[in-house]
Amino acid sequence: MSLSVLFVCLGNICRSPLAEAALRQECASTGLNIIIDSAGTGDWHVGQPPDVRAQAVAAKNGVDISHLRGRQVSASDFHDFDHMIALDNQNLNDLKAMKPASGAVRISLLFDHIEGRAGEDVADPYYGEDADFEQTWAEVTEAARNLRKLLEAA
Repeated sequence: MSLSVLFVCLGNICRSPLAEAALRQECASTGLNIIIDSAGTGDWHVGQPPDVRAQAVAAKNGVDISHLRGRQVSASDFHDFDHMIALDNQNLNDLKAMKPASGAVRISLLFDHIEGRAGEDVADPYYGEDADFEQTWAEVTEAARNLRKLLEAA
């Protein structure tokens, strides 16, 4: 049985697709086979590709995310995934409020998987500059490395 991870941010065009890409890259480098996806709590960008700046920083780091499309968290996600990882506290709270009583998914905050950063948000780079996307990539990559180790041990 494969493990599965869903990364969740607000619109699913910046942070969560970058986290998805970082964990895919990390797992590919070690041969860990898990299901990885991303979604947003909002519906503004459903069907749209990731922000061009997110695509650029991912490509710069060897990952093509141009094929990804924004989608909104669905009720079935709470049953289909083992781990639902929010990129900030607002989305974490929204996921906890949306979780059905029968959902067995483990909900956590991405930075809870980085020592010394528990409870912190990944800053949303959407209104920022290219450097903000670089920072987001660095942060989600560090978290992906830690997550991969945790998932391997599971």
